Amino acid sequence: MNRIVLDTDIGTDSDDAVALALALRSPEIKLEGVTTVYGNVQVRAEIAKKIMALSGSSEVDVYPGIVQTLLHNREVFWAGIEGKGLDIEDRDRNDGKHAVDFIIETVMNNPGQITLVTIGPLTNIAAAIIREPRLVRHVKEIVMMGGVVRLGSIAAELPPIEHNVKCDPEAASLVFSSGAPILMVGLDVTRQVAITRQDKDDLAASGTPLAFTLTKQIEGYMDYRKRDFTFMHDPLAVALLIERQLVTTRRMSIRVDYDHRHPTGITVGELSADGNVEVCLEVDRESFLTLLKERVFC
Repeated sequence: MNRIVLDTDIGTDSDDAVALALALRSPEIKLEGVTTVYGNVQVRAEIAKKIMALSGSSEVDVYPGIVQTLLHNREVFWAGIEGKGLDIEDRDRNDGKHAVDFIIETVMNNPGQITLVTIGPLTNIAAAIIREPRLVRHVKEIVMMGGVVRLGSIAAELPPIEHNVKCDPEAASLVFSSGAPILMVGLDVTRQVAITRQDKDDLAASGTPLAFTLTKQIEGYMDYRKRDFTFMHDPLAVALLIERQLVTTRRMSIRVDYDHRHPTGITVGELSADGNVEVCLEVDRESFLTLLKERVFC
């Protein structure tokens, strides 16, 4: 059983919602809590609650986190499609536990047992490490959708900078250099797990409320990006808690090269037997998509 905290910027790209549903519908995973990060974290929290209700779970708590970047030095990207079609409220509430406090307490009270699954910018995680440096020794692992090293089979097709890192490169740099054990699920593998509009229609075939909602979110994001495909970035990170053998990895040390300009935040990987990062380079696409369909869209 993998006990996890899911740290997410759910609501912009549709893949966060699919990842949350996959975690909830997998008996190998126990979701201890969801934390939201970056932008309107209250709206993101309401989106997470909506997806959890459709997944048949309302017992997992959601904790809004940090709105701005770590140094408050970069503009926060907000697409404006967050929550569209989900009938949620924008509740401006500050009456619950903060995401960073929840992350620290959960990891420190359960040493070696909690995996942090990060599928958004790394601001909450960086702040947690700053407040409690011992967290890096007590966390079981950080499974991170983020970064790109361009060392796998599709290297020539990949951009040099990945979204979650470029949103807050200072936070990403801190997390990578912290010494915490990290599984980096970057564009090297997530760009290999695209789905098309036809795939989306096939996934909707079960007709369940969850499948209908998720595929409508996927369709909306394709429309927003003006393309006929999208990538299942974040669900792949969750899937590796179920079947780690879906990917092949190499152990590396990772540094983040960045400056004051935008976009910035190149993740540079160097092979290292002592590195703290297992970098995913190849993925079994068909097995992953089969798992996703059987767990989430059945």
